[in-house]
Amino acid sequence: MILQRLVLAAACLLAAAVPAHSQTWPAKPVRIVVPFPPGGTTDIVARSLGAELQKMWQQPVVIENKPGAGGNIGADAVAKSAGDGYTLLMGTVGTHAINQSLYAKLPYDPVKDFVPVTLCAAVPNVMVINPKLPVNSVAEFIQYAKANPGKLNMASSGNGTSIHLTGELFKTVTGTYMVHFPYRGSSPALTDLIAGNMNVMFDNLPSALPHIKSGRLKALAVTSSVPSAALPGVPTIEAAANLKGFDASSWFGLFAPAGTPRAVVDKIQGDVAKALAVPEVHERFVSQGAQPGGNTPDQFAAFIKGETDKWAHVVKASNAKID
Repeated sequence: MILQRLVLAAACLLAAAVPAHSQTWPAKPVRIVVPFPPGGTTDIVARSLGAELQKMWQQPVVIENKPGAGGNIGADAVAKSAGDGYTLLMGTVGTHAINQSLYAKLPYDPVKDFVPVTLCAAVPNVMVINPKLPVNSVAEFIQYAKANPGKLNMASSGNGTSIHLTGELFKTVTGTYMVHFPYRGSSPALTDLIAGNMNVMFDNLPSALPHIKSGRLKALAVTSSVPSAALPGVPTIEAAANLKGFDASSWFGLFAPAGTPRAVVDKIQGDVAKALAVPEVHERFVSQGAQPGGNTPDQFAAFIKGETDKWAHVVKASNAKID
């Protein structure tokens, strides 16, 4: 009887400790790991959101870039971190929906090693070319690529990213061939595209948008099923080339290491939703072509499951594999 009472008392104390922990969290700086270099869309989303969360939490929110291996290095670092809410990952469609089908072996398990917190933003990719390339539409690009097989260079932010896979999907459905050059993030890839060392890229819209507006890059189409308000007059690839069902968008969301208390996860999700609803933050995301998120952990988990199944089909159809 005494043992039963002790067990019951310990269980009650443990149950009470979780909500108490969430009430005192955060009591120290929070680190958000971005698994890509500075300047890309993942970094832009993390820094915009982190600045608002820092005001809300009254604690420093440190953005740490850990690029490499299509996001796998940064994701693995967070997977092996303590599950206390103080280390988070700004994960992507690559780290949590594509890479498990693309890579022969991952250093982390995208399902078992993480707790989905919330979707932060969804963005279309945009097909951008160096303005010196003598084409002005997707149809002209396809014709030019077929007339010059293997002579066009396609940049991406890394093997296994949605930018890479969108290009592979485009190659598959159009019957074109371009040489893929993976970079360690969007920023260096865009730099070489602008310089003329690359010919085309299917970049996330927010990171490519400033270069499109400045005229350094030419936008041929967006990869989503509907046009983007941030690029009026730019068609979808589906409409521009009559490619039925072509839809390849990117997304970015927060993940916590497995074992993070649900009360802390719920607090982070609720605060992110509030931050994304701040008019200035919401407008900043929309003006960059991003759709703000904020859904619940359970909704985010269900969304990831659907995305994982979708991209598994793309990887299989494109025969893309990384050892």
